[in-house]
Amino acid sequence: MLLTAGCKKAFVPAGALANDSKYLVVDGVINSGNDSTFIRLSRTKKFDTVINIINETGAQVTVESDAGVTFPLTEIKSGVYATGGLNLDNSHKYRLDIKTTNAEQYVSDYIAVKNPPAIDSLGFIAQADGIHVYVNSHDNSNATRYYRWEFNEAWQFSSYYESYLMGDNPHHICYQSDTSGAVLIASTTKLSNDVVFQAPIVVIPGTSEKIETKYTILVKQYALSSDAYNFWQNLQKNTNQLGSIFDAQPSTNQTNYHCLSNPAEIVVGYLSVGSVSTKRIYVLSSQLPVYHTQYPYQCPLDSAFYYHQPFYFDPQVLGANSGNTAIDAFYVAPLGPFGAPNFKTYSRTTCVDCTIRGSSNPPYYWK
Repeated sequence: MLLTAGCKKAFVPAGALANDSKYLVVDGVINSGNDSTFIRLSRTKKFDTVINIINETGAQVTVESDAGVTFPLTEIKSGVYATGGLNLDNSHKYRLDIKTTNAEQYVSDYIAVKNPPAIDSLGFIAQADGIHVYVNSHDNSNATRYYRWEFNEAWQFSSYYESYLMGDNPHHICYQSDTSGAVLIASTTKLSNDVVFQAPIVVIPGTSEKIETKYTILVKQYALSSDAYNFWQNLQKNTNQLGSIFDAQPSTNQTNYHCLSNPAEIVVGYLSVGSVSTKRIYVLSSQLPVYHTQYPYQCPLDSAFYYHQPFYFDPQVLGANSGNTAIDAFYVAPLGPFGAPNFKTYSRTTCVDCTIRGSSNPPYYWK
């Protein structure tokens, strides 16, 4: 076994260590309707580095029409640039103009507006492995043909134990959210009618606490050109092996962005222009088969005698390193023979306080 382990060598792709270039990555869609436009700028990284995202900050980002009208975007957080609803004239074409702090200028091609049809329905199928969320859509004019989806999801979950030493205990029921990372696309070019039927969006495992109580998902639908579809299809092949669209990519994708200050420089991304169709559903645990959700932490329970406040316990009993504080994980106060508590049972903080992983306040759209 030692000889086998000693013969193992980490695989590093040829040129990965030598290539220090940090190419610009442009992610986002110019929303032609009344919704906001968000453009995310970042840089590629060497294959062997551990930094997830290198944000491109301080850039000047502008939407430009072929008629010379401009719409500036504002950096709302590191590397993310946004503007309110543009309500663009669909008879014109639009491009993105980017000027970075190191005096480099990037522009996209001028792109025609392509709006998606409405989402017909968003649903799910409960199977043995979990719930499979899908989307249905169609275009009577047969003009869309290429589709892409993103989604935002949120769910309610609870801590493994409920503490009765936290007053009304806002630490037991919490909410968490996430966004899609996979590339979700479909083409109807091989069909006589432009119909998308039960296109898969996401699978929520039956063991996931996302469906423990209540879950919601908002799906966003975009229409693509054939070139944009080819870009996303190539990216999908890459990310199916590497994880998400923000991971290192093994090959250069086609793009409609260009660096004016250095025409030989690679730019990663593909711009589309159009509105977005959305639909949301809620899934209650009462709608599902009996799944056995799994809590993400081990939650041992122990007890300590209760003589005074604050309530102290030995963190070594639980293998914790959190010190002797009254907030560090306590559960319930059983009654003694005369109705007064005489000891406490306790567990790790991660098993009692759900706000470590989520918020005690539901999202504004929760219902």
